[in-house]
Formats: sequence, structure tokens, C-alpha cells
Amino acid sequence: MEALFSYGTLQQTQVQLDTFGRLLNGQADALVGYRVGLVKITDPDVLKSSGKEHHPILIYTADEADQVEGTVFAISEQELLRADSYEVDDYVRQKAVLKSGESCWIYAASEKAHILDAVTIE
Repeated sequence: MEALFSYGTLQQTQVQLDTFGRLLNGQADALVGYRVGLVKITDPDVLKSSGKEHHPILIYTADEADQVEGTVFAISEQELLRADSYEVDDYVRQKAVLKSGESCWIYAASEKAHILDAVTIE
């Protein structure tokens, strides 16, 4: 199984059903050294699934005061590939270590990401 940290639309019921064909179970955790920005989504399938034109995106800061709350999901390798297909080119999948010490996959801003704004996700 693969560990995937979600801080945004992959936590939504409809996105999980559309992407994985099932609802995911997860545990709360946090990612330290990142903040959240926004990107505008233009992919029609992603827009339809999430219902949102702007999606959160992780921005690496290396500042331990920056922290993003989210959920860690246990998914199969095949489901991880489906998550890759869901995420648009503004995102890149990479390994990270969570506040709990667990290693996981995250989707963070790629070099070509068009970040609109920094926000705090509650």
C-alpha cells in the first residue's frame, strides 16, 4: 500500500468516487515546511469532479512554522496512478515526511505552476 497525504480536493467524496471508485479511509496528520496557495483549474473532468475552479496547492517554504493540515490515505499503487491522472500539470508528486514521522506521497507545486495566492486552510 501507498500513503498519500491529501490537503484539498482528494478529500472530497465525489472526487474520491470519480478517481478511485470508492471512498477512502484516512488519518489526520500535518505537513511541516509548506504553505498552501491556489491554482486555477481548466481541465473539464477535474472541474466536473471537484466542482471548484480554484484548487489548493502545496508550496515548499522550509519554514517549520508553516504547516498544512490534511489526511493520510492508504491506497494501492494503481490508485496512486489514478491520483496522478487527476492532478493537473501544476502539481508534481513527490515523497515527504509528515509531522507524525510517516513517509508519504504529496502533490506539490511544480516548477510551471501558476500560483494565484497564498491561503490558510482550516
